[in-house]
Amino acid sequence: MASSFNVIDMSRITPADSSVSLTLPLTFFDLLWYKFHPVERVIFYRSTDATRPFFDSSIVPNLKSSLSSSLSHYLPLAGKLVWDSLGKKPSLVYSPNDAVLFTVAESSADFSLLTGQKRFPAAELYPLVPELQNSDDSASAVSFQVTLFPNRGFSIGVSAHHAVLDGKTTTMFLKFWADTCKRRQDQTVNTSLPQDLIPLYDRTVIKDPKDIETEVMNLWSSLLKAFSGGKEPDNPKSLKILPSPKLSPDVVRFTLDLTREDIQTLRERLKRESSASSSPKELRLSTFVVTYSYALTCIIRARGGDPSRPVGYGFAVDCRSLLDPPVPPNYFGNCVSAMFKIPLKAERFMGEEGFLIAARYVSDSVEELDETVALKVPEVLAAIQTITQELQVVSVAGSTRFGVYGLDFGWGKPERVVIVSIDQGEAISMAEGRDGNGGVEIGFSLKKHEMEALIDLLRGGLRH
Repeated sequence: MASSFNVIDMSRITPADSSVSLTLPLTFFDLLWYKFHPVERVIFYRSTDATRPFFDSSIVPNLKSSLSSSLSHYLPLAGKLVWDSLGKKPSLVYSPNDAVLFTVAESSADFSLLTGQKRFPAAELYPLVPELQNSDDSASAVSFQVTLFPNRGFSIGVSAHHAVLDGKTTTMFLKFWADTCKRRQDQTVNTSLPQDLIPLYDRTVIKDPKDIETEVMNLWSSLLKAFSGGKEPDNPKSLKILPSPKLSPDVVRFTLDLTREDIQTLRERLKRESSASSSPKELRLSTFVVTYSYALTCIIRARGGDPSRPVGYGFAVDCRSLLDPPVPPNYFGNCVSAMFKIPLKAERFMGEEGFLIAARYVSDSVEELDETVALKVPEVLAAIQTITQELQVVSVAGSTRFGVYGLDFGWGKPERVVIVSIDQGEAISMAEGRDGNGGVEIGFSLKKHEMEALIDLLRGGLRH
């Protein structure tokens, strides 16, 4: 039986204290992403108390009032991206009475399936994600949606404009909102704000000595021209997000929960294989290198096909600590670049040593990270432009460092956090394990037949 879904209410939430205006120019880090699909997350909370009366009288009002209060510390999130007719680039502008769209909905979908360890149709997540308003003239920074699953729990859906927030800033805001909401419910007298969650808006901490910004805007200009069939686009200053490919109905989702012991098993396997191989170079076997290399190898093998077909990988790099001087961790905005390795041949990952080869590549890529990666933003955009349908590039969304399972709004920690936007390409998502014991959660989105092969490979590899 198909699940039902209905919107109960849509409202605009304004910051509690919003008498000032604020304009933030976009940096080259922001401009890299300004036409890309928003980052969409759904955070699920299990609660058998979540009846419709309790939802209407307690959950929704608490979320709304704490959101309004939190926005007064994060005013730009209620603002919009605009591009002045004389400006060389867009800016993020907040004016008094600007607001965030907040949708309230109810769903009869199977809560346990969406948060569990079985695969399910990716389309089931889409009603839980709020739409992010964007047009030629302006684009919203964020939008939120809370959805009730009667007597099971509720979810908070987040759509975040990629040119406004990176993952670090998004989770910083969500932590601030959750903290505010929980303290209101606990009626905590202590009103001191968590200082590490107060955003820093100073754009001068992002240095651009080589005018990377102009290079990025010129690249976008040629890219948009290519999209328009070689002619100048009708509106070169349009803030409309690039169209996304339609989701195929046979795409399914699956989350692999790797325990700390699983990761150690994989690490020991790589150590054994590495010492038995001809290359003496020591591998950097961090949790990220081990888990990402494993996922990468299994995905390429699951697709199979022509061994000489082109593949590759890419992952986002938080540049805050890499820059000199370092950018403060509470900086508001994007401070990410990316590391790409394309094209490679599928056969490298399909053979007996595929996992070890993947780990060598990823380990080397991580070793190479230094402050120059920030200056390679134009190269990242140029690399993204070269990705064709034939090229299988496995990228990563999320991070095990964000601490998403600490997002307690007063109803306990999340049951599951899903990054919906990985459907937009060959991406996987990563987060720390829910139990906080050093595990890792990896989210996959693939066509059904590939997913079946992938699940067998993922589970089989852990039995080695």
